[in-house]
Amino acid sequence: MREHDRSQFDVELIAGRGGQLDDEARLIPGARIDLVPWFEHPIAPGSDLLALFRLRSHFKERGVDLVHTHSSKAGMIGRLAARLAGVPVVVHTAHGWSFNRTQPAALRRAFVGLERAAAPLTDLLLTVSRSNRDEGLELGIGRARQYRVVRSGIDVEAHGRPAQDRAETRRALGVAPDQLLVGSVACLKPQKAPLDFVRAAAAAHARCDRLRFVIAGDGELREAASAEIRRLGLTGVVQLLGWRRDVPDLLHAMDIFLLTSLHEGLPRAVLQALAAGLPVVATAVDGTPEVIIDGQTGSLVAPGDPHAAADRLLELAADPRLRERYATAGRLALGRAFDIRNMVRDIERLYISLLEETP
Repeated sequence: MREHDRSQFDVELIAGRGGQLDDEARLIPGARIDLVPWFEHPIAPGSDLLALFRLRSHFKERGVDLVHTHSSKAGMIGRLAARLAGVPVVVHTAHGWSFNRTQPAALRRAFVGLERAAAPLTDLLLTVSRSNRDEGLELGIGRARQYRVVRSGIDVEAHGRPAQDRAETRRALGVAPDQLLVGSVACLKPQKAPLDFVRAAAAAHARCDRLRFVIAGDGELREAASAEIRRLGLTGVVQLLGWRRDVPDLLHAMDIFLLTSLHEGLPRAVLQALAAGLPVVATAVDGTPEVIIDGQTGSLVAPGDPHAAADRLLELAADPRLRERYATAGRLALGRAFDIRNMVRDIERLYISLLEETP
């Protein structure tokens, strides 16, 4: 929202309330921000129907030219409301699909069916990875001409330079100069598999006691992750930092980045780690292998295999030159496609093209 060109676009955000970024969203200059109580995350037919009609009325009253939806539920309700309101152009970004391999088969089929039903309502389907695009087409979601791959961008410069000295951040975390810090930035929810992170930490620390671990983030599995840390005797070795605003500082305090996700679109945390010059160990899911090339820009392991992740961590811990080689190659791999400013300009060009083609 911050990056859109205000000389071309009158920008509005409609979202449910209750997230960590609500206050930050309200401070975005030159944008209308509507954080509404009637747009809820859980599926609730009554309130969802109310949201559908409220959105339709809003789009009609405001004379909206283009609706761009994000996330699965907002994508379903928002696209249908836009079409009912006669909005000329509708765009949806799949930041990873609503279905994934961890779901029961019947639930997965239901979500695939919903995505298929929503595709005809959509002028343009954006995916953040080629993997998501190919999976969508394979499952009959939309047509090839509807798709474009637009990478999920980050502020490369901001993550490339910390605001605080590395040594100072490490002291605040209680990490000694001779210790190696392995970190992650992730919500503590099933998708990110934080218990796999803790188990990888246990397996690696058992063979290299110089290793220390931190996760920046919070969520529904915090209590379970804390219990696993205690069960494995890792108190003082693994820290759960909660929500943090100083992610670039934390990344520059780390020596290795680890992400244990079970599914992803394209994890922005990995891009941020690369921008900060970190070697990355990540699970080979969805779009991650499109930026982490195993043995070149980082290390990939199978999802749900914390012992394999521990082996890769130990390999990097023992080889400073390998860490530096991965870090250098990773920074080069980012390129222009992953810069948020270029991402927004690319999206704006697509907006204008679609609006010019629409009577």
